[in-house]
Amino acid sequence: MFRRPVLQVFRQFVRHESEVASSLVLERSLNRVQLLGRVGQDPVMRQVEGKNPVTIFSLATNEMWRSGDSEVYQMGDVSQKTTWHRISVFRPGLRDVAYQYVKKGARIFVEGKVDYGEYMDKNNVRRQATTIIADNIIFLSDQTKEKA
Repeated sequence: MFRRPVLQVFRQFVRHESEVASSLVLERSLNRVQLLGRVGQDPVMRQVEGKNPVTIFSLATNEMWRSGDSEVYQMGDVSQKTTWHRISVFRPGLRDVAYQYVKKGARIFVEGKVDYGEYMDKNNVRRQATTIIADNIIFLSDQTKEKA
């Protein structure tokens, strides 16, 4: 009774090779990222030749853990690792809101997808770049109110 629905769901995602060869089959896949952190710099808006403008800013996420052998929660040293993410916003409405209201130090939630690309630096060296393409931004704090 339980196996039948599982198999039906499984068949939606996995296709047999003969099916793929005989007809064009669209597979479902997922590229989704959710980040909660603080903005590292005020956004900048850039426009590449012949393309739509993009708003870019950095976002810091932190991971904290206790080290040590003690099972007591309060014992041990606290360690922290900060990871920086490059956020790019292409959607016209969201791009403009992000440019106007995202500020350094603000706590925000970003949903989007991961994009891997390459670019040439000033010395004509090919570099790898990982970017989060934002689909949604939720503002969790307003730095202008906190500073006042």
